[in-house]
Amino acid sequence: MKSITIKGSERESVGKKATKALRNAGLVPCVVYGGEKPLHFSAPELAFRDLVYTPAAHTVKVDLGEGKLKAIMQDIQFHPVTDRILHIDFYQLFDDKEVTMNIPVRLQGNSPGVRNGGRLLFRKRKLAIKALPDKLPDFFDVDISKLRIGDNISVATLLNDDFTILHPDTTVVVQVKTARAAVEVEEDEEDVEGEEGAEGAAEGAEGAATEAPAAEGGE
Repeated sequence: MKSITIKGSERESVGKKATKALRNAGLVPCVVYGGEKPLHFSAPELAFRDLVYTPAAHTVKVDLGEGKLKAIMQDIQFHPVTDRILHIDFYQLFDDKEVTMNIPVRLQGNSPGVRNGGRLLFRKRKLAIKALPDKLPDFFDVDISKLRIGDNISVATLLNDDFTILHPDTTVVVQVKTARAAVEVEEDEEDVEGEEGAEGAAEGAEGAATEAPAAEGGE
């Protein structure tokens, strides 16, 4: 999984006044949990742009000058009016310790069911998994190029030995449902030709039956 480096400074004071002063200066107060004790730091709001405003999942390298630590974002708070970032919680990563993370799902290809008028329902845009940090995938790529009307793709098709998906195997990720205007074409050209041939034969038989009485009348 790709990593983003956040350069910041450790916070000495964590009171409300100090936190408000940080925000007024364009900094975001943050906390890293999971280590021996919580680590409080702050960083410029712009430093979190590529981490927060993207559908992709990333790990984070927190650089406080004296060393770096790896983490993932666990929670984020926004201002209810301005949408500015108010606070971010991180969880520290260790190479030998599994972590839980939400991984985005990416759809690949075009569904024939949708082309025939079906409705695509994207049920799970993210999936929670548990894995070692170096086994975390960037995305779940789901191929929908064979998804017809009435078909679905479930978690069972995405299982992998590198991680554990924290959803039941039967959980539907994406499906195509019938719409009113949906038409599923099942017949191939040979079937259609066969039907036309049968209709032609039937018409010929009817014509012969019609002509027979006319001949008798002439006698």
